[in-house]
Parts: sequence; structure tokens; C-alpha cells
Amino acid sequence: MLTRLAGGHVIDPANRRDTIGDIFIRDGRIVDAPAGGTVDESYDISHKIVMAGAIDIHSHIAGSNETMGRLVLPEHRSHRSLLDGSHPGHFPRPAGTWNTFETGCTYAAMGFTTVVEPAVLPHQALQAHLELADIPIIDKATLTVLGNDDFLLNLLRRRESSSAIRDYAAWTLSTSRGLGIKVINAGGAAAFKDNLRVFSLDDEVPQYGVSSRAIVKALQHAVHELRLTHPLHVHCNNLGLAGNVETALATIEAAESLPLHLAHLQFYGYGKEGPRGFSSAGARLAEAVNTAKSVTIDVGQVMFGQTVTISCDVLRQFNARNSAHPKKWVICDGDSNGAGIVPYHYKATDFFNVVQWAVGLELFLLINDPWRIFFTTDHPNGAPFTAYPDILALLMDRDLRAEWMSRLPKDALEVTTLSSIAREYSLVDIATMTRAAPAKLLGLKDRGHLGVGALADIAVYSPGNDKATMFREAALVFKNGQLVVRDGTVCHAPFGRTLRADPDCENGIKVRMRDYYEERYALSPEFMMVADAVIGRPDPFEIVPCLN
Repeated sequence: MLTRLAGGHVIDPANRRDTIGDIFIRDGRIVDAPAGGTVDESYDISHKIVMAGAIDIHSHIAGSNETMGRLVLPEHRSHRSLLDGSHPGHFPRPAGTWNTFETGCTYAAMGFTTVVEPAVLPHQALQAHLELADIPIIDKATLTVLGNDDFLLNLLRRRESSSAIRDYAAWTLSTSRGLGIKVINAGGAAAFKDNLRVFSLDDEVPQYGVSSRAIVKALQHAVHELRLTHPLHVHCNNLGLAGNVETALATIEAAESLPLHLAHLQFYGYGKEGPRGFSSAGARLAEAVNTAKSVTIDVGQVMFGQTVTISCDVLRQFNARNSAHPKKWVICDGDSNGAGIVPYHYKATDFFNVVQWAVGLELFLLINDPWRIFFTTDHPNGAPFTAYPDILALLMDRDLRAEWMSRLPKDALEVTTLSSIAREYSLVDIATMTRAAPAKLLGLKDRGHLGVGALADIAVYSPGNDKATMFREAALVFKNGQLVVRDGTVCHAPFGRTLRADPDCENGIKVRMRDYYEERYALSPEFMMVADAVIGRPDPFEIVPCLN
């Protein structure tokens, strides 16, 4: 069947297209305009904006932490259906409490068609993938967490070869069906087990004698040597602490010339200036990112309201437990990375929360290249992903930012530079940051653009002065050529696939891992392997080839 989207304003930065035109769909792909062919179905989208389906590279939507967040906050559940026209953008509860069905539908209603769960522990990968398989419409991917695990730390302590570390990373990624590698406070969770409560880039893990810097560099080189499409995804040390900009700057410098991605950088944009010893270092951090061309970042924007913070950074979450709102929390500490679930309420009257809000916007507005900065709230840690439309509106309208700032504490804004920034994002900037750039970063050549051969993942928006409404309720969304959303309401909910890498590894590492698991845990490593057959859906995975 041939489908035509007629007369829309097509914004496709990957193909340098910003013009009025038609898009044709056949068999789930975008095709050339047919020469005299018969159109079976046509949509008049004149006076509307057309972009590729959006891609979120960092959103915690599945796995043990997300499940625990739901269990901790059962009082915030809702039973409203997204198929009956209920508004998808304003659930009366904090993030982390949506079920899988609502997650996929809510993302799709905003025009998102691919989402990456950025923190899956290898030993818990099966649960995460089963949960992802239950999320409709969107395609998914996971990042596999390494960096606090005994096997890797022992490889580094014994100064084994880079090939041994590379093979271990490849084996773990393959068995857990991940797309890339994530490191979370490298060595920090391991140090937490020895009662350390602060852990910086050049601190060493007790008993192993390995620094956080050495762990990050080893994994960075392993990812590079494996030719994975996504660079090492780094959650730095000292998240949330005053003065932690120095940690972020040191990590950027440590990247040298190899690709490195820094996650939720807003949480590392803090200085110690001002009467309260807490200030924005966003401008300084943005300048460093602008200079370091091998570094990409996502923001982790804070927005005001109730949420729940979920993280494998057990050291940080343990230190934050006394700030829980409501007053309940969960800390899990086991072998390798732990986990922490701490509900939190960001307040527009709170000095520190307002500075955090401003830092995120400073990074968005002061980092020059939309191909190297990515749109996230670190869902649900900075805000639920349903806040995305409001953030897009703030980026596109300096008068709206000024209106928000007029209602916020002046002493907090005085330790930031936000009021002096006049930049406004264009629709091309938005399409680059949320479509073309994430597809490039993840190595997904078949999406993020509207060129011939691309997946027909397409979002159509009704333009207007209210940009938040525009991006909250897409007029039309197509997933693989199927219409799934009309006027912000889900009308069809098929299931997508999970994207994964398939790196090569030597047979020797398989023998080593068998022996290691049997000796340390009295288990076969088979217990953590995610087989296609257990997912319960046909052809559940799609392999993303490594770089040539």
C-alpha cells in the first residue's frame, strides 16, 4: 500500500530539508515519489510540521529500579486509559509510577518512536527486557552497566591486557542484549561497600587499588576497540554536590580525543559561589563542552514537581535518603552496582532546586552544537518525560523563560547566567537535537530522518504559539508506516522491537566467565543470558551493526 503525507512543512536536518513537500510510505519505509503510481491512502497535512519520530537516548523506563519505584509509590497510581482520549501529558502522579502500556502510549502521543533505557545491570537484564517487550509502539534499547563489578576490577588490578577487558565487555553486552556500555560512578558502588561516602575521579577502590579514572578509561577504550556505535555512556562521580563542576571538567579532559558521552550533565554543573555556597557553573561547563569536540552530553533537565529518583549510584542515593519526599526510600546493595529509590519534590520556592532548573537551561542554550547535546530529564530523576513539551517551549521562547523567572526566587537566579541568555531554539534545532543527532549517536541509520529508505517513523504537529501543546499532542504519528496516534490520542498500539549490538568476543572469555560464575556464585552464567525465545514476541531483537 502506498501512503502519501501531502503538503506538510518537512523539517529533516539530516538531509538538509526545511521545505514544503510530500512524504510517501510503502511497506513501513519512506520511498521516492512514484512516477504515476496510485496512492492508496492520503493525509492532507498542509500547514503542519513534519519531523522524523523523536528518539530519547536516556530514560529509565524498565528494569528493577523502575519496578521498585512503582512499589514505593502505590498511592500515586492512576487507571486512566490512553486509548479513550484521556490527556497523555498530565497524569496526577510522579514519574516512575506509570505502567508499561502507559509509557509507550504517552511517548508515542508526543511523537517519540525510539527510547533507550540507559542502566540495565547484567544480572537483571532478563527482567528489563521482559518489561521492555511489554511497552507498546516504541522501539527500545538498553545500555549495560559495568564499572563496579568484581571481574572487571580484578582485570584492572592484575593489569591484564586491553583485549581481555574488551572481550569481557563484549561478552557481557552480548549476553545482556545491550546496545552500549554505561558506567555509573565508576568504582563508587564498590567503594561504598567499604563505607566510603564520597568518591572522586582519582580516588581508588579499596581492596582493588584501581581509580575511577582508570575504570572509565579502560571501558572507554574497550567500547572504542569494539567499534560500538554509541560511545561509553558516563554517569560521573559526585552527582549533585556543590563544586562538582570540577569533577565534570576533569572527566571531559580525560576523554582526550576518543568519543565519550556524559549523562545528565546538569547534575554536575554546580559551583560553590554565592552566600549559600551553591551556584551555577553552567556557563563554564558549556564552554568546556563546546571546546571538547569528541564529547557529547545529555542535559537531565530539572522541572518543578513531585518525582522519584532512581539510580544505580547507590553511594549518591544513600547520601540523599534524608531528603526523601515522601519520607520513604529503598537502598539495595549487592555484588557489583547497587540501587537507590528516593522520592523527591523539586520546589519552585527552593533556592537549590531553582539553581538546578537554571543550570539545565544554561547548558541547553550555551552549548552551540545541537548535534552534540541531547534532550533528556534523566527520567524520572530530573522530571518525568511528560515534562518534555514544557521544556521545549522554554527553549524556543525567551519571553516564556522570563515569565517563569519572574516567579522564582531572585537570589537563586542571581547565581546563574540564565537571565542574560537571549537564544531561542528553532524548529530545525529541535529536530536536530531530538531526531537526527540521537540517531547518529546511537548508530541508527534507518531512523531520525525522512530520507528514502528510512523507517516510516514520522511525527506531524499542528504549529501554534503554544509550543508545549504542539509537542504534547502530535496531530499524527506513524510507527513503521502504521498510524498510531491521531490528535494526541493513541489509536493503534503495536509492539516494537529492541535494538542491540552483537560484538565479537573470543571463545576464551566464555570459558573464563563459566569458571568465574561457578566459583564465585555457584551459578552458570547462563542464568543472565537473555534468549530471544523467552521474550514472548516474534523476532524481538534487531541487531545494530558495529562500526566498520
